[in-house]
Amino acid sequence: MKTTNFLTGILFLTATAYPAFSQDTVTLVAYSGLFQERYTKAVIQPFMAANPDIKIEYYPFPGSAQMLGALRAQKASPQSDVTIMDVSVAKTGTDEGLFDKIDESVSKNVVDLYPSARFEGVAGVGVTFDNLVLVYNSQAVKTAPTSWNALKDSALKGKIAMLGAPDLVGISTTIILDHMNGGKNYLQGVDKGIAAMAEVAPNIQTWEPKPEVYPNVVNGLVSLGVGWNARAQVNADMSEGRLKVALPAEGTVLQTNAINLIKGGPSQAAARKFVDYALSRAAQEAFTAAMYYAPTNSKANVAPEVIDRTVVKSMNSVIPLDWIALSKVRDQITQEWRRKVIPLSR
Repeated sequence: MKTTNFLTGILFLTATAYPAFSQDTVTLVAYSGLFQERYTKAVIQPFMAANPDIKIEYYPFPGSAQMLGALRAQKASPQSDVTIMDVSVAKTGTDEGLFDKIDESVSKNVVDLYPSARFEGVAGVGVTFDNLVLVYNSQAVKTAPTSWNALKDSALKGKIAMLGAPDLVGISTTIILDHMNGGKNYLQGVDKGIAAMAEVAPNIQTWEPKPEVYPNVVNGLVSLGVGWNARAQVNADMSEGRLKVALPAEGTVLQTNAINLIKGGPSQAAARKFVDYALSRAAQEAFTAAMYYAPTNSKANVAPEVIDRTVVKSMNSVIPLDWIALSKVRDQITQEWRRKVIPLSR
């Protein structure tokens, strides 16, 4: 009996002196593929190493619209804490009450963000900058395209891939073509852009390249594609010269991903700590070096050979575009696509 009591006492003292290690789990909803791979290595792993009491679980989605749908479905009982998505979709989520405000009370790094990383009516803040480009297979396209009109080249019939509206690629390309053809106000209509896209449509092999447009170009399944610079640059590095990136002379559009705090998320304190780190100089520098997204923290110091491959190099070519205002007419543009562009595809 005495032996039993003695052992019980030892077990109790051990449990008291050495409590079980506890971890908060922050669930991050963000992009799949290369973004997940590079962001995990550049940002998430260093954060967890510095904060062993916090675990980040990454839930990947192919695009912002799918993320928004998932967050809407769990609004009554949120299961996620943080999301990274396009700012125009983040505006919709803000309007629907899905996000908490990120300001200086959440992260001291907010004061160091570029003004263009903060948006009226958006609860989150910018965490990456990027821009739209053409990508081409160097074995099929011998001369780098210099104009968005390359998408209309009859020699490329059935050899082009890009994401169609409502994806941002399709919307952005339409606005660029509208601008090129004399469109004056994309918020009042993009008739000239839709007409130009109707000329592009017969050349499109697919509006839904799987898994992304970049490997289709690398493998020669298509000769030309439209995509985002950051992913294009990484794929170019991995392609042994098969994929190349071109910025047409008519310009490009700036795209911003916003980081957002999910209202009522299960690990709010830990989520705020992660958001603070994601906006820090160290995290921003690391991810830019890993994937060529331009940093939103103005104090980030990035090597010239890296920054020259980001949108920073192209800022003089950016066509002004108010994504927040555009969100109000995005569905209308998508409907025009479905009536006047998609039916003309091969």
